[in-house]
Amino acid sequence: MTFKNLNKLTLATIIGLALSGCVTTPNETVSAEKLFYGGPILTMEGMTPEYVEALLVKDGKIVYAGPKKQAESLIEARAQYIDLKNRTLLPSFIDAHSHVNMVGFHQMVANLYPAPDGQVSDIDSLVQVLTQWKKQNPQVIETMGGWILGNGYDDAQLSEQRHPTATDLDRVSKDQPVMVLHQSGHLASVNHKALALLKIDQNTTNPAGGVIRREANSNVPNGVLEESALFTAIGSIFKDVPAEVMFEIARKGLDAYVKNGFTTVQEGRADQGTTEMWQALAKQNQLPIDVVSYPDITTSQDYMLKQGSSRQYDQHFRIGGVKISLDGSPQGKTAWLTQAYVIPPEGKDQNYKGYPAIKDDQQVNQYINLAFEQGWQVLAHANGDAAIDQFIGAVKDATAKQGKADRRSALIHSQTIRDDQLDQLKALDIIPSFFSLHTYYWGDWHRQQTLGETRAAHISPTATALKKNLIFTEHHDAPVVPPHSMMMIDATVNRLTRTNYVLGKNERVSPYFALKSITDWAAYQYFEEQTKGTLTKGKLADLVILEHNPLTVPNRNIKDIQILATYKEGQLIYTNSKN
Repeated sequence: MTFKNLNKLTLATIIGLALSGCVTTPNETVSAEKLFYGGPILTMEGMTPEYVEALLVKDGKIVYAGPKKQAESLIEARAQYIDLKNRTLLPSFIDAHSHVNMVGFHQMVANLYPAPDGQVSDIDSLVQVLTQWKKQNPQVIETMGGWILGNGYDDAQLSEQRHPTATDLDRVSKDQPVMVLHQSGHLASVNHKALALLKIDQNTTNPAGGVIRREANSNVPNGVLEESALFTAIGSIFKDVPAEVMFEIARKGLDAYVKNGFTTVQEGRADQGTTEMWQALAKQNQLPIDVVSYPDITTSQDYMLKQGSSRQYDQHFRIGGVKISLDGSPQGKTAWLTQAYVIPPEGKDQNYKGYPAIKDDQQVNQYINLAFEQGWQVLAHANGDAAIDQFIGAVKDATAKQGKADRRSALIHSQTIRDDQLDQLKALDIIPSFFSLHTYYWGDWHRQQTLGETRAAHISPTATALKKNLIFTEHHDAPVVPPHSMMMIDATVNRLTRTNYVLGKNERVSPYFALKSITDWAAYQYFEEQTKGTLTKGKLADLVILEHNPLTVPNRNIKDIQILATYKEGQLIYTNSKN
């Protein structure tokens, strides 16, 4: 999700604004050389774990990985010796898919996540948290055009098992507009004041690819907005957000990733304004890590035809390609399936299977063909297997027209992918990027409400992908869930739900392959395998130090491992107080 109307902020306008204090780069005085030793140094090269005794870094790159004595013999000047003290060093993490700007947004608005990331357990606690936030943040509300905002509620975790309505949110305020974003990022609820400002009433029809939910047996909107109905509303709300506020949001977003060991992050489904904001920060040397933007091809086509994509960074920023969204979210029951949901949303019949974001297959084919023709890498959001079929068909069509090439299209989420679809991904050179954290956050909900036991056990089928000789990446889709790298690894390895139920035990993979999915294989997805992803001579010294080795601790303790330090090109950009 992005602030869609911020394309009004032109690049020239943004560059002209003061940027001090928005995003900071490290102030560390860089030693000519750094020698890491004294703990497990996991290179992530190959299909089995490999360790080296020492790592020598110079001028932001790895110059040697091997025995410490040999490393010391290569030191040309005075080196900084960094004793790991039995902590684990490995390549820093690469974010295969998320929305970094929205992560910063979450830091500024009311936290409505359920446990363990927040405290909202029912509609009463949601109203209480939002009301308290309103009292404490009048300046934020003012900068957001008077809107009271919250993010992260989940009807699957609310005791009422439903979305808050306009009437519920009127308890927060009847005079100011209120919007609370669902944790999936695909739905939201607003109060009656907001409905009025958005000009949504009983005569408003559902937009293409979206739904305005109604009160029972009525056309009166109940306050819940799905998909394109939500995205249109967001564009209206944030059209006048000051650029300096956007810079602050961006800085907060980057901080959250760095603390979790990420040094390459993604702005997925970006718009022109958000992309130009990151570009402006880069031109002012304000990006401490690499940011890759993927504008939405359906809304930013003209911009991309002018701007294009690049595989080379300009001061830590580049446009990597385009994003297309083909359906919604399974937890929100808006993903497009070939089989019906176990329990349909209120007002839907037993044959409800969700719906496409773009109904016309030929339109999707045209978008993918254009991307292939222009040489843009494609990231396709598809949770439901019907949406996945649509994307596979579009890639087949575009490949037939444009010929085969090394395109590395990525199927983002791939939640309900079938085995026969995995075979087609292999044939078409499409990389599945899985969201295995669903097994923890919504595994029980999928078993009971959306997919049923059999289909739920097969979400994010990492082991099956490996058996079919497919590499895969893992992502957290932040701010859908926080960018907790160790929880990502834990979920990929253990597949435990909130109730400690193992969901799909046959799809569990080893900690090593889980780590490959956010280092080596993620670098490959970005076309950056020559510079990132493993501790190899000549690659960037993008590093992370972990409290414990994920390969040697008990699997169920992986989520508790702390990030102690993050290095970008040899510079320390984050350190934990434990380090």
